[in-house]
Amino acid sequence: MSESSDLIKLYSNRILGLAAEIPHLGRLDDPQASVKKRSPLCGSTVTVDLDMTDGRVSRFAQEVKACALGQASAAVLGDAVMGRSAAELAATARDLEAMLKKDGPVPAAPFDGYEALIPAREFKNRHASILLSVQAAAEAAAEADRTTQA
Repeated sequence: MSESSDLIKLYSNRILGLAAEIPHLGRLDDPQASVKKRSPLCGSTVTVDLDMTDGRVSRFAQEVKACALGQASAAVLGDAVMGRSAAELAATARDLEAMLKKDGPVPAAPFDGYEALIPAREFKNRHASILLSVQAAAEAAAEADRTTQA
């Protein structure tokens, strides 16, 4: 299969559909934590704002400037992030990285929507963009947890 047909397969209707419908787009006023991540390889950036209440995400917003794969990843995160703990988000970030880089399993529900990104395993230059949103959310949740427990 040629590289161009591989790319066509990669940008499936499902991925493009996810990228077009990213939940929680925007920024929060006065969040407990805000984390901006950038992929130096492709220039994609994601900023996550969130609040934690009783150890769970209670408010969430994300600003996403990324390729369709990064946007699709942010959509999966946005669908499942509310009510999650910092530990769940950190585990999801690790699981997604393992799925992409080590042919690991898809992250557990409610993050199993990342299954749509399995074809991206072959495109190592896209991995960083796919990981940005969940890594930023995990960092922001840990930061918010530290501030609320201080």
